[in-house]
Amino acid sequence: MLDRLFRLTVPAPLGALQRSLTYFPDSTRPTPADSDVPELSPVTLATEDGLALLAWHAPPRVPGAPSLIYFHGNAGHIGMRGFKVRAYLNAGLGVLLTTWRGYSGNPGRPTEEGLYADGRAARAFLRTRGCGDGRQILYGESLGTGVAVHLAREAAPAALVLEAPFSSIADIASGRFPLLPVGPLIVDRFDSAAKIGKVAAPLLIVHGERDRTIPVRQARKLYKRARKPKEAVFIPEADHADLPEFGLAAIVLEFLARHDLMPREA
Repeated sequence: MLDRLFRLTVPAPLGALQRSLTYFPDSTRPTPADSDVPELSPVTLATEDGLALLAWHAPPRVPGAPSLIYFHGNAGHIGMRGFKVRAYLNAGLGVLLTTWRGYSGNPGRPTEEGLYADGRAARAFLRTRGCGDGRQILYGESLGTGVAVHLAREAAPAALVLEAPFSSIADIASGRFPLLPVGPLIVDRFDSAAKIGKVAAPLLIVHGERDRTIPVRQARKLYKRARKPKEAVFIPEADHADLPEFGLAAIVLEFLARHDLMPREA
């Protein structure tokens, strides 16, 4: 109740300012071929509030194998993540590479509730392709981890993978402005720390110990609150955006194999 009261008392201009500091959309609308993932096909995701969003999709190489839904971070466009799903395509997993409202030429403006709606549209799309929740791997990158955790709490996926996650936007703001009472004034909170304990799915967290954008202590906080089975890999030399250079994809694929989520070739 108190949280709702604080939200109601935040002036609209302050909320707009916060969002301008949280979301950095790029309106570029590339093709999969432009991004070296020609096997992905553009598809449309229909959100519950009436938006039609771009996504790129490829079914699993082996029918019935799991599919990975990739939720990207707060900046850029869909094409910038093509290289990040390459390993999962090569491994034969289905891939649904999503992008948010307001990004990649999509309509709408990003907000917390809006991004949750975008994520639900992605899960609903895979259901229509015969891939139910129990065969969906939710993968969140940075801001996308907040959406992945929220959706995993709503309906358990096959697994939840969090790349460079944060505990909440309020924790990020409080860390950057320790002398100011900014926490209660945050509009889009993405409070993963309050939700992750209710996620009933195998969890993998990968975070760089030199991350200067989201301190590793926030990932440790999530890990501590999460239910088992859970794994965490904290890479001493990695920062926020360079985890792929430290074997991120191999770490994820090994985790999926341990949970019997890799395609089995006929």
